[in-house]
Amino acid sequence: MHTELFSSMTQSIIDGDDEMAEQLALLAIERGIDPLEAINQGFVIGVNQIGDQFSKGEAFLPELVMAGEAMKAAVSVLEPEMARQGTKRKMEGKVVLATIEGDIHDIGKTLVGTMLSAAGFEVYDLGVDVPITDLAAKAREVEADIVAVSALLTTTMVRQRDLIEVLEDMNLRPGLKVMVGGAPVTRQWAEEIGADGYSEDAVGAVAVAKQLMSHE
Repeated sequence: MHTELFSSMTQSIIDGDDEMAEQLALLAIERGIDPLEAINQGFVIGVNQIGDQFSKGEAFLPELVMAGEAMKAAVSVLEPEMARQGTKRKMEGKVVLATIEGDIHDIGKTLVGTMLSAAGFEVYDLGVDVPITDLAAKAREVEADIVAVSALLTTTMVRQRDLIEVLEDMNLRPGLKVMVGGAPVTRQWAEEIGADGYSEDAVGAVAVAKQLMSHE
């Protein structure tokens, strides 16, 4: 029934047009369309398509960032309406996300957060240069399923190992998965420090997070 509108929503994400995404979200509310339906049948499809293109090398980082921003714009309009109606998106899991202490690189980490949110995860983004103890405390406070940490420098990468040790000391490790990423980080490093998941980009991070949740 709303095929054309959903298709425009999908396109607004692919085009990275946050103003259009916002207007279409408002139009959906105006027409009485279930906001959850608008997200799942319109906007998320766009995120998935741009994600697939990125994986195949047909789309690039700026396009992924813009798609993420457009998705954020749409969701920020639709979420209050979902709250008003008492409907909620099915949450895939809770993720505490940060760039590790001593490191101020933001783009990759923020993009992972946006893509995870778009995929239905509840994301607590603590920002950059975040002390390990703060990460661990937040994970305990919100009863997180996953802690995801990025490091862009070889000097800060070693703190990912420290984080896992702190989580073990706090006895949080049994129910908590740890994902690591960042330019110098490799799958081999992730295995060496005992991390549960590794991805080299934001699209991959979503797939890894979903996989970790399905093993719960």
